Amino acid sequence: MKNAESLGMVIVLAVLLVLCGITVPGFATLDNLSNVLSAVSLIGLVACTMLFCLAGGDFDLSVGSTAALAGVLAVTWIKQGMNPVMAIAGALLAGVLIGLTNGVVIARFGINALITTLATMQIVRGWAQIVTDGTPVGTANEVFLSLNSRPFPAPFDYPMQVWLMLIAFGIYGFVLNRTIFGRNVLAIGGNRDAARLAGIKVPRTKIIVFMLQGFMAALAGILAASRVQLAESNGSQGLELQVISACVLGGVSLAGGTGTMTGVVVGVFIMGTVQNAMTLKSVPPFWQLVVTGGILLAAVLLDRAKTVWGLRAPKSVKS
Repeated sequence: MKNAESLGMVIVLAVLLVLCGITVPGFATLDNLSNVLSAVSLIGLVACTMLFCLAGGDFDLSVGSTAALAGVLAVTWIKQGMNPVMAIAGALLAGVLIGLTNGVVIARFGINALITTLATMQIVRGWAQIVTDGTPVGTANEVFLSLNSRPFPAPFDYPMQVWLMLIAFGIYGFVLNRTIFGRNVLAIGGNRDAARLAGIKVPRTKIIVFMLQGFMAALAGILAASRVQLAESNGSQGLELQVISACVLGGVSLAGGTGTMTGVVVGVFIMGTVQNAMTLKSVPPFWQLVVTGGILLAAVLLDRAKTVWGLRAPKSVKS
């Protein structure tokens, strides 16, 4: 049933692509494909690890703030004369430390993920504003800007962030489906007490998941800053909702215990396709928020319906 559900989502995406190609001028072009891939790449990067958070029975609302802080730190340190490689590494480390903080508070102290990550979302956003004094910071450093380079010739001349997203899909999909760690995450989300009795080190596993989430959010923020040659303390606002929307739309359960990378990939591209089509149709930004919010609500209601009506298949790690 799980494979059938994933296949169903793929069919939905295929139908959506065909409809947009027919009804939206300029959609079915190679240039627009590049635009869609670039637009969803940062959401896709963060969604890879949000899948693990959700499958483990948690979520992380601080990813947007973490992305903003990482971009701000990297650009600020480079402007201050730090080696760009060290600045990027330091910004990534900051993301890992934020994830570590979330993981320890949630897993060791038993604080609800909503309260914990909502608090760190505010703290980290405030930290980013303190670092910049609320002023955008830019850089023209060649090493930093090379993160937005196009490493391959046409027709594969997509920005680096697109290739990193595709690599992340492969790596984290393998981890979820083919490793003990991935199976442990799903087991914890399915039944935490049973997982503990089975010998799974629940706190340690959760902490690692949140550290990975912090790392990927920081990476997304650094890539976003490289793309626009600018970092803002208010950047990446709403990223957490876009990422969670894509995951839930892809069939990841908010109750934990189930989720596939195939579903996440499809969810990411459904969200990206809808937003791209609305942009090409010149739909006002406010209405775009209404539509994307409606998609999230519909996905949550569908997830709830499958739980209540018993339509969800037995938990599986197969994608």
